[in-house]
Amino acid sequence: MADGPLIVQSDRTVLLEVAHPDAENARHELAIFAELERAPEHIHTYRITRLGLWNARAAGHDSDDMLATLDRWSRFPVPPSVSIDIRETVGRYGRLVIERTEDGELVLRSTDAAVLAEISRNKRIQPLLIGKPTPETFLIDAWARGHIKQELLKIGWPAEDLAGYTPGTPHPIDLEESGWTLRPYQRQAVDIFTEGGSGVVVLPCGAGKTLVGAAAMADTKTTTLILVTNTVSARQWRDELLKRTSLTPEEIGEYSGQVKEVKPVTIATYQILTAKRKGEYAHLALLDALDWGLIVYDEVHLLPAPVFKLTADLQARRRLGLTATLVREDGREGDVFSLIGPKRFDAPWKEIEAQGFISPAVCYEVRVDLPAGDRLEYAAAADDERYRLAATAHAKIGVVRRLVQRHAGERILVIGQYLDQIDILAEALDAPKITGATPIDEREELYQAFREGSIELLIVSKVANFSIDLPEASVAIQVSGSFGSRQEEAQRLGRLLRPKESGNTASFYTLIARDTVDQDFAQNRQRFLAEQGYSYTILDADGIAA
Repeated sequence: MADGPLIVQSDRTVLLEVAHPDAENARHELAIFAELERAPEHIHTYRITRLGLWNARAAGHDSDDMLATLDRWSRFPVPPSVSIDIRETVGRYGRLVIERTEDGELVLRSTDAAVLAEISRNKRIQPLLIGKPTPETFLIDAWARGHIKQELLKIGWPAEDLAGYTPGTPHPIDLEESGWTLRPYQRQAVDIFTEGGSGVVVLPCGAGKTLVGAAAMADTKTTTLILVTNTVSARQWRDELLKRTSLTPEEIGEYSGQVKEVKPVTIATYQILTAKRKGEYAHLALLDALDWGLIVYDEVHLLPAPVFKLTADLQARRRLGLTATLVREDGREGDVFSLIGPKRFDAPWKEIEAQGFISPAVCYEVRVDLPAGDRLEYAAAADDERYRLAATAHAKIGVVRRLVQRHAGERILVIGQYLDQIDILAEALDAPKITGATPIDEREELYQAFREGSIELLIVSKVANFSIDLPEASVAIQVSGSFGSRQEEAQRLGRLLRPKESGNTASFYTLIARDTVDQDFAQNRQRFLAEQGYSYTILDADGIAA
C-alpha cells in the first residue's frame, strides 16, 4: 500500500497514475468492476458503479476479490464508506432469485422479508406479481419474466434468473476442428456461458467472437436464431459456420431485406426485426417461427431499442450476447444486463494481444490547424454545424495524403463519416470507396480485392465499422466519426487487430481539428483506448512527413 498506483476516493472514483510501474496490473484488475470515465495523459479516473459491481459478481467475482484489488494497489487506505458500499451493493445481487417450481410455475423468491415487502409495494412491479404461494415467494406470469428483471434492476435489486430455459428443437451441430482449435479463452468463454445459460461475452474485434457463437451452438445442439447488424455480416456468419461446423448450406437460412428463409439455423438482421408496416413490426413471426433453443445477439452493444422489448418476451430461451464493449451510447447497459444477461466473460485486449492472438497496435491523435478562413467560418457557425465543419475540414486531406505515402506498401483503410468528404478523399487519393449506397455485391468484391492485396487503399464510410473481416489491414486513418463514439472506436480499431501474416504492428490514426469540438469529442475516444490499455500519442500534423 506504500506507493500503489491507485487513489480510492469516498465518492467511489478511483484515480490511476498512468506512469506508475504497476499501473497496467492495477488497471487490468480494476477494469473488472469499475468503469473508466476520463483518460487524459497522466491520471485516469474510474468510477465504481452498481452495474459494474453486479456484472463482476455475475462473472464470478465477489466483494472480497474487488476489495482485495483496491487494497493491493491503493496508495492510501480505502475509505471505509467505499468498502461498506461495495459489500452492500454486491450483496444485493442474488438476494432475489427467479425460479421454476416443480409444477412449472415461475416464482420470485427471497429469504429477506423486507426486500419482498419493498418490491411488492412498487407500483411498476406490483402488477407483475400474481400470487404469494409461500411467505418467501411471489408468483409471476411467464410473460413477465423479462419485464420484472428490468424493473427490479431500476430499484437496485437485480434478480438472479435460475428458472432455466426451453431446450428448443434439437438440431445436430458439431465443430469441425480440422487444422484449427478453439483458443483457450474462447473455450473458457463458451463453458462459462453454457453453465450460466444466458449472458454476454466481451471480446475484442479479431479475437473470434463468431467462433464463440459457433462453439455455443455446438454445445447446445439446438435450433438457433442469430441476429446481426447487416447483410454483409449475415453472410460472413454463414461462411464461417459452413467452414467451422458440420452445418450444410441447406441448414442455414438468411432472413433479411433481400431474402426470407427460415431454417434450423437462421441469420437475421436487426433492421428486418425492427421494420414496420402500417405501424406494426412486420416480421415478429420470425421469433416464433421455430422453437429456438438459442438466440445469438452479435454486436449486442448496437442492439436497437425496439429489440429490447421483443427480447423481454424471449426469456425462456438461451441468449448469448457478443460484443467488443458493453458501452452503449444510449445508456441502456442496464437493459442488456436484465434482458440478454449479465457479463459472463471479459478478456482484456492487451492480454489477448500478449498471447499473440490479436495484432499489436499503436494509436495516434493527429491535430490539424484550421486555416484562418475556416476558423472564422467555424466561429460563426451554429452549434449543430460546428462538428461537421471541424470533422470535414479540408486541411485534413493533405495530412491523409502524407500518411498514405508514409505507409506505402501497407493495406490502408481511410474512414469517414460524411459522404461528401468520402467523395473528396476518393478523388484526392484516386482510391475506390465503399458507402451505404454501394451495392452488396460490389462491396464484397472490393473487400475481397483488399484482402488479396490487389487494392491497398480503401476509402470507407461507417458501413465498414461492423463485422467486416479484413485481416491484412494494418493502417487505419480516421478522418471523421460519430461525435467521439466509444462503440465506433472499438469497431474501427478492431479492423486492425486481426493477426497479420507479416507480424507487423498496426497503426491507428485519428485526425482532429485543433481547438474545436472535434478535439473535445476525441476525449471519449481516448477514454476507450485507455480502457483497453492502449497508449495514445498526440502528434502535430505539421510534423508528419510522407
